[in-house]
Amino acid sequence: MEQCAYIGLGSNIGDRELKLLMAIAELGKLPQTRVTAVSPFYETEPVGGVPQDNFYNAVVRLNTEMAPLELLDRLKRLETEVFRRVPSERWGARSMDLDILLYGELVSDSEELTIPHPRLAERRFALQPLSDIAPDLVHPILGKRIIELLTELTSPGKVVRI
Repeated sequence: MEQCAYIGLGSNIGDRELKLLMAIAELGKLPQTRVTAVSPFYETEPVGGVPQDNFYNAVVRLNTEMAPLELLDRLKRLETEVFRRVPSERWGARSMDLDILLYGELVSDSEELTIPHPRLAERRFALQPLSDIAPDLVHPILGKRIIELLTELTSPGKVVRI
């Protein structure tokens, strides 16, 4: 059955804008999957305290028939095969980061995958672009709309539309 999934995209190595555009194109090539919305791009400050360049971030809405773990596997393969992402320190620089933020109304917590993304409600760099394409979407655990989570967020962090 087709599900609506929201994927967070981020890059801070190389031509960040080009990499986001390439990622959107690659997502559109996934089997049984259609890109149905793309947020504006944002320049954002990195989180986690590791010194590095700013990120470009966006969110893509997909309609997909892939199961969540299959989708995760495909995203990880795109990161490594297309964008040559190599393992780095936690919250370190990356050529491309693709995260499943939400997958329908699914709530799941396994060793491989947690949905919704466990830090979604704390991250302005994910909430801002997500609110651009789905402001009234309800977080399946917190029971709040994405725009409400964004409005209530108190953490600092530069998020500038480009």
